[in-house]
Parts: sequence; structure tokens; C-alpha cells
Amino acid sequence: MSDFDTLCTLMAAQPFVVLTGAGISTPSGIPDYRDREGVRRGRAPMMFQEFLSGAALRQRYWARAMLGWPKVRQARANVAHQALAALQARGLISGLITQNVDGLHDQAGSTEVVELHGNLHRVLCLDCGQRQRRDAVQVVMEAENPYLAGVDATQAPDGDTLLDPRFEARFKVPVCPHCHGQRLKPDVVFFGENVAAPTAERAMALASAAPGLLVVGSSLMAYSAFRLCRAVAERGRPVVAINLGKTRADDLLAMKLEVPCDECLPRLAAGLVGAGLPASR
Repeated sequence: MSDFDTLCTLMAAQPFVVLTGAGISTPSGIPDYRDREGVRRGRAPMMFQEFLSGAALRQRYWARAMLGWPKVRQARANVAHQALAALQARGLISGLITQNVDGLHDQAGSTEVVELHGNLHRVLCLDCGQRQRRDAVQVVMEAENPYLAGVDATQAPDGDTLLDPRFEARFKVPVCPHCHGQRLKPDVVFFGENVAAPTAERAMALASAAPGLLVVGSSLMAYSAFRLCRAVAERGRPVVAINLGKTRADDLLAMKLEVPCDECLPRLAAGLVGAGLPASR
């Protein structure tokens, strides 16, 4: 059998849990962080410690994010997201964990998605703990920073942009409408920040209970994702990846399909659903 046929056979026997990374969202126009060798592209993203360290760095973050948000907001779930939603609806996968912060799995119709790294569609106040919609923050920023209207900036991963620094100094940082604090942060896990314990525990519980793990579009360089693969492999259960290029877990994989996920996942869904399997388990 081909690797694809083997994957279909494995997943037809028992529903795997699925772990997705940036590669599933690149067909939706959202850039990823790494190349096929797992090497980070471009400049390093802002670290959590940097974001906390001073107002000037938060000003830099939000100026760039204001220009990057429309691209994320307008992104649409692609056929790979839709295929996973169809598999989940029929009970053919046991859970869905994502490293992505774009909300596209929800848009595709997936439910109870474990968002390891949070969601850009929410904003958290570090002073009072209140959350609000990112769209509401965007309206305020655009109104208070009209000089950035029409400025062209190159899109970067997770709603960031490559903006000329001369545009940053005048930027008015958004203020929390609840406590008027100036430490608003996207409700995502920055590099250098820990995944919230309840989220990490929920993801590990799903992975530990699964008969297998399917990794989609991730180099697994982030430890929060790699540890899930290791936990499954240590239990003697298969870890399979659909990914273009190297992953941190290559030595743990039972199999890797180096094909685009937006080609492979619709075929996988069609193969499993078309095999006469029951609508639910």
C-alpha cells in the first residue's frame, strides 16, 4: 500500500487526534514562520519579555499589528480546514489541537478546538484581565492613527508586518476600556511565554488518550507541540505527519507524507467518509 492508503487504514480503524500548525493556513494567505528545513524566516518575532519591558516596544507591536490585522481578519478557511471539520463531524477524528491563532478551524465548523497558542481575534488586558474583541480594538487604533491609512507593509506571520520604524514613533497605543491601562496584549502565547496550564493539560489529555496522532502542517519546533508527539510515541502509538519538510519529531514518526495538506486532507476525508464508515462513533 502507499503511505496514503496506510494512513487511511490506520485512521479508519480508530479516530486519531489531529495537531495542526501554520502549514494548514498558508493556502489561506497567512505566512508561516519556517522553511522546509525548520529554519525561521526573516526577523525574530517579538518575545513576551520584550513586550512587557516597555511602552516603546508595545507601541512597535501594535503599530505593526494594526496593519497586519486586516489580512488575518479577511482570511478564509480552506479545503484542508474544511476536511478536518467534516472528519470531526462524523466522529472520524477524536479531537483537534492547533498551534495556529487565526481562528480558521472555528470558521470551518470545527468544535471544541484546543488552541495551544490562543487566538488573535481576542485582546487581553494585562492589568485587569478583561478581554475584548480584536475588531473593536482595531476600530479605535485606526481612528487614533489615521496617518497609517494607506501605508504599505509586508505581511508577516500571526498578523505582524514588516513596517518601516519611522512610522512607529507617532503611534497611539490602544487603552483598555475597562481600566484604562495601556498594557493590552493579543490573547495569544508569545515566543518566550508559557502555554496556560489548563490548555496544556487539555491537549495532553487528548493526545495521551488517542490511538494515534496526525500532525498537519507543523515543523513541531515549538516544544508545546513536540511534547504531544513524544507522549503519543512513548505509548507505542503511531504519530503520522503531513508536512512539507523537516520536523522536530522526524525520529518519532511512523510515517510522513510530504505533500500539501490542502491536497492530502480532502483526499483523506473523501477516502474515509466514502469507505462506508458510520456517521458517528
